[in-house]
Amino acid sequence: MVTQASNTAYESKTQAIARQLLAATRENRSFFAQMRDQMRWDDKMLGFAMSNPGLRVQLFRFIDCLPSLQSKAEIARHMQEYLSQEDVELPSALKGLLNFANADSMPGQVAATTVTGATEALAHKYISGETIQQVIKTVEQLRKDKMAFTIDLLGEAVITEVEAQSYLDRYMELLEQLTAASQSWKTVPQIDEADGEALPKVQVSVKLTAFYSQFDPLDAKGSQEQVCDRARILLRKAKELGAAIHFDMEQYAYKDLTIAILKEVLMEEEFRTRSDIGVTLQAYLRDTEQDLKGLIEWAKQRGTPITIRLVKGAYWDQETIKAEQQHWDVPVFQRKESTDYNFEQLTRLLLENHEYLYAAIGSHNVRSQAYAIAIAQELNIPRRRFELQVLYGMADKLAKALVAQGYRIRVYCPYGDLIPGMSYLIRRLLENTANTSFLRQNLEDKPTEELLAIPKLQPEDAQPAAHAPNHSSNIPFSPAADTDYAQAVKRAEHLAAVETVRQQLGQTYLPIVNGERVNTLDFVDSLNPSNPDEVVGRVGLLTVEQADQAIAAAKAAFPAWKKTPAKERAAILRRAADLMEARRAELCAWMVLETGKVLGQGDPEVSEAIDFCRYYAAEMERLDAGVNYDVVGETNRYHYQPRGVSLIISPWNFPLAIPTGMTVASLVAGNCTLLKPAETASVIAAKLAEILEEAGIPKGVFQYVPSKGSTVGAHMVKHPDVHMITFTGSQEVGCRIYADAAILQPGQRHLKRVIAEMGGKNAIIVDESADLDQAVAGVAYSAFGYSGQKCSACSRVIVLEPIYEAFVHRLVEATKSLHVGSADQPDTKVGPVIDAAAQNRIKAYIEKGKEEATVALEMPAPNHGYFVGPTIFTNVSPTAKIAQEEIFGPVLAVIRVKTFEEAMEAANGTLFALTGGLYSRTPSHIQRAQDEFEVGNLYINRGITGAIVARQPFGGFKLSGVGSKAGGPDYLLQFLEPRHISENIQRQGFAPIDGAEQ
Repeated sequence: MVTQASNTAYESKTQAIARQLLAATRENRSFFAQMRDQMRWDDKMLGFAMSNPGLRVQLFRFIDCLPSLQSKAEIARHMQEYLSQEDVELPSALKGLLNFANADSMPGQVAATTVTGATEALAHKYISGETIQQVIKTVEQLRKDKMAFTIDLLGEAVITEVEAQSYLDRYMELLEQLTAASQSWKTVPQIDEADGEALPKVQVSVKLTAFYSQFDPLDAKGSQEQVCDRARILLRKAKELGAAIHFDMEQYAYKDLTIAILKEVLMEEEFRTRSDIGVTLQAYLRDTEQDLKGLIEWAKQRGTPITIRLVKGAYWDQETIKAEQQHWDVPVFQRKESTDYNFEQLTRLLLENHEYLYAAIGSHNVRSQAYAIAIAQELNIPRRRFELQVLYGMADKLAKALVAQGYRIRVYCPYGDLIPGMSYLIRRLLENTANTSFLRQNLEDKPTEELLAIPKLQPEDAQPAAHAPNHSSNIPFSPAADTDYAQAVKRAEHLAAVETVRQQLGQTYLPIVNGERVNTLDFVDSLNPSNPDEVVGRVGLLTVEQADQAIAAAKAAFPAWKKTPAKERAAILRRAADLMEARRAELCAWMVLETGKVLGQGDPEVSEAIDFCRYYAAEMERLDAGVNYDVVGETNRYHYQPRGVSLIISPWNFPLAIPTGMTVASLVAGNCTLLKPAETASVIAAKLAEILEEAGIPKGVFQYVPSKGSTVGAHMVKHPDVHMITFTGSQEVGCRIYADAAILQPGQRHLKRVIAEMGGKNAIIVDESADLDQAVAGVAYSAFGYSGQKCSACSRVIVLEPIYEAFVHRLVEATKSLHVGSADQPDTKVGPVIDAAAQNRIKAYIEKGKEEATVALEMPAPNHGYFVGPTIFTNVSPTAKIAQEEIFGPVLAVIRVKTFEEAMEAANGTLFALTGGLYSRTPSHIQRAQDEFEVGNLYINRGITGAIVARQPFGGFKLSGVGSKAGGPDYLLQFLEPRHISENIQRQGFAPIDGAEQ
């Protein structure tokens, strides 16, 4: 990064220009002054937000929800629900407005009308129009003020290929109508000409991610092909019409791929000489300097400049939150002043290379613009190569002052419907009301010296990027970070691992009994469900006699393992976690090939397995301390001891995480443990066994016992020396285990403990206030991720009538956009089901569904392999078979209801209670779901799969299972026997003061 000292080179001129501009912005104040003086309701709302942080949150949440509300009564009711929270201090004006008893009353109607009008007025300050005709009027006024423009189309999140095509089509129409209108525009030399060259009068700004609904860094090649095709179409149209195209930058995850796509397309012969194209860079990102340097070198090779729009960045909160949730390095600077500092360094680097890249400096910070102007003046940069930009509705006085000085000013003008534009509006409101906002600080008359001071890189940002701070300090371990596939190196490593592991297929894996691999008479071939001709591994199956030997070995090893200090047992788990992290890419590859799980689904499972090891290690150390409750003359000790021999029966659908969690919980508690994996996931379980052995588990303490469940597995469940069984799988098998374990066998001196997780029939409710972008994407992912084969998967979606049709339409199109194919292909979103039996069972349910409901979508699937295309049924009765029975495949039942009460009844109307979800922005609905939704894990306004250890302990009740939640603070207690020891320590009437002397 450019050093701090270099900032001073242009400083005196920067200060002079900035003070002149600042004075202009403080004359005849813009709408901020109106907010104080005229106090219209839209201005009042901004004032409320700036004066009360608690109200700011609730007010913006209400505004976010407002466009989806379809009646004044609904608006009035939501106003009260949002703004009458206990922690919100209401200004008197709002108290008066909300002082109505009934949302249907006349005062309620007035309140709804007032706030709706105020919000629309706010939106129109920042959104240049809801139609192209309105936008044309807006830009014509801007041109009268000698300002150029760029138009950004607001819209719903692109989650379907229909929407991606529509996005392109709407831009083509926008270009045609704008350029047609421009034929009558008089030339404005200040913005339409530069250095003897005519500049395009029309410019639009587009987002590459909107060109392809499945834009995904993991599928870089496929995304690039799809996006490039549509980008070329748009660029050709723009050339034909004489318009300019600018490519916006969005979330950090898409940055590298966006730059790579543009570098490829713009280096093609057809586009290489075009200079009417631009791309945005964001100064709040730590690596933008490197990106800019890379673009400078690329532009030198290209030979024709493009424009770089330099902005601060609009997704700071989102990027910070995501980094914390994923335990990734924070990509953004943590302090606003550091971003301002970086903006100036980038400004200088860009302008000092103006012969290779043109500069568009986008900022409302007077100093930032003044610094750019100072450099441009000092270097005598030609006018074509330099312009200044502002957002529509913000910094109007600054823009006019810059126009008056003869600079080319371009206004970024979003346009579109109010509903999809609401997220943009919220970002602008957040920006205007933030304490660090230059506009707000200027409004509040912060001293000029402070406003215009040289920004400095803050100490916390001067260091290399670090993991986001973990605000959940009650979590006693460091969670594993999922792989960030936006990083090309990581992406390449994991894709290469699939091919490396493929070279290891077909090997034989033998059971481990008392530390030794044992030969078996029977074997089973584990097949690749994407390609059943491919044998992943040959797995030896124990006989009943060998199973007895394994149990005997466990029984013999138990006394020593029981006495092994908890810290030593925990240390083994932590070593196992480190080994898993080192083998992450390989473990992901085994899941891809043995169980048909795509990389994007497999990688978080490795994280979960690692977290189970580290979390249970910490939990055992906590529990090992026991509880002391002493009184004078008496000690009371409450502690735990292991149960004995523990049998783990694990499923195939989470082939690493679930067996790891169940096994290491048992082991760290001091139990000798046998792992019997599902036959279709036995190779991955063998890899887990290798890791536990390498981590230092003693012989006999852990044993890998693949075997037939119906015979050998059932025998082990009934064995008198087995103390507990931990099972995850179907309700049918779980109930049988529960019954068999309850029978006291000859010689058995204990009652067996059973932990059983037995699946669900999980529902998501979508009400009329839901964010449909979120709801459609969340339901599609929850229903069809891993082909619906997660016990937490959504198999029912219950939709309220007012939005039913719109939701179903978008859901069907979103699902159509998912690629069904082999799990090893990076563009696959829906892979195979596990085996032929599962495939046949799911197809039978689909045929039953056709008798009970309407097929809204039945997608085709590859013929070779165990594939079932995603299927959506509508007009489903809550009591239909497909709405009641667990299908465990990519089949979704959509249920229409009239009221939220009816939705809750349908959601709770099954025998299961595992996971559930709600998409709603209605506080009372959210509260009711929290109180009444009968599920072990309730997810609100997010997908319902992917529980994270400690954060979201997982498990249900009713017929979904019995036992405490995996990854929760009481899970280990199930593997332990509590004991209490009370001792009278008095001797002849005296006792040690602290109880230590006995």
